Amino acid sequence: LVSRTHGSWLFLGEIYTTLAITPDPPHADRCGSCTRCQTVCPTAAFAAPYRLDATRCISYLTIEHAGPIPHALRPLMGNRIYGCDDCLAVCPWNRFARPTTQEKLRGRGDLAAPRLAELARLDDLAFRRHFAGSPVKRIGRDRFVRNVLNAIGNSRDPSLLPVAARLATDADPVVAEAAVWAAGRLRSGDAVPAET
Repeated sequence: LVSRTHGSWLFLGEIYTTLAITPDPPHADRCGSCTRCQTVCPTAAFAAPYRLDATRCISYLTIEHAGPIPHALRPLMGNRIYGCDDCLAVCPWNRFARPTTQEKLRGRGDLAAPRLAELARLDDLAFRRHFAGSPVKRIGRDRFVRNVLNAIGNSRDPSLLPVAARLATDADPVVAEAAVWAAGRLRSGDAVPAET
């Protein structure tokens, strides 16, 4: 979805009704030969132009998907723990986008550049407190920590191995499985010491 005046950074909502409303016609193709969004997608979620396979989309996988993240996609997700906006960031239409004037839609500075080890240690109460007033709170502690463990596994940072190993006995089976995967990935020799 692309707006000529706002670009592709749009907040979508839905209204459910029993009214018979004629759907709007599809808008004209505004992309032309541009394929930047398709090319930049880390998981190749665009099956074809204008066709997104949500089951490969990092935003879907980290926010909406409740189970384990498919193993084949985990390495492609890098350090993303809540969504992915790569396709939006490269859209040429966003040169027209303006920052929101809605305070509740602005990013929170206190949530920028978090430490993976600290995020992985959050229990349910600490998670709810830390993300109060943030859309992140909606996914719950277990899905969030699953995502953090995916980022830990992709971090190549062996100092995070004890963090992942500790969560291998988490009460949530999805978190425990993600922890085993992350620890295995860090042990596999793919890890490199962090620069000091």
